[in-house]
Amino acid sequence: MIGNDVVDILQSRQESNWQRRGFLEKLFTEEEQLFIKQETNPEILVWLFWSMKEAAYKIYNRQTKRREYIPKKLICRIVLNENDYIEGEVTCGGNIYYTKTAILNDGIHTIAVSSYCDLNNVIEVEKRGIFKDQYGIPYLSDLSKISNNVSISNHGRFEKVVKLI
Repeated sequence: MIGNDVVDILQSRQESNWQRRGFLEKLFTEEEQLFIKQETNPEILVWLFWSMKEAAYKIYNRQTKRREYIPKKLICRIVLNENDYIEGEVTCGGNIYYTKTAILNDGIHTIAVSSYCDLNNVIEVEKRGIFKDQYGIPYLSDLSKISNNVSISNHGRFEKVVKLI
């Protein structure tokens, strides 16, 4: 399964004051908050963790068919920080979701998968042939089959549609 999230940093600066009192405590675990407060560029880490949580939540939602507001139950961990991407893990309810994040110009894009071996099997596709079920979960339809391995995310100037190959 797949999930993805994109954050437009410029849009986030207009919509969300992550430095206001209670913001970090509402969304992040104590350990995540500690990492954010120690980071030289905390704004990027705030939206990195948020993007990881959102991408993983899309898989969790697909699995459970439940819409819940549970940001602190989605626990982020950075595993690898390379020059052009960051790999991580998000745990929730006994599940581990594997993430890969690209820091873009004024944006962050995270993909999440339920199986680590799928982390490098994700491609961007055009937003066509997609429908949503009664739970709001997107599916990709072509002439031969219907696939649940698609995820849609948009924020501000960015839109990403990804699928597993």
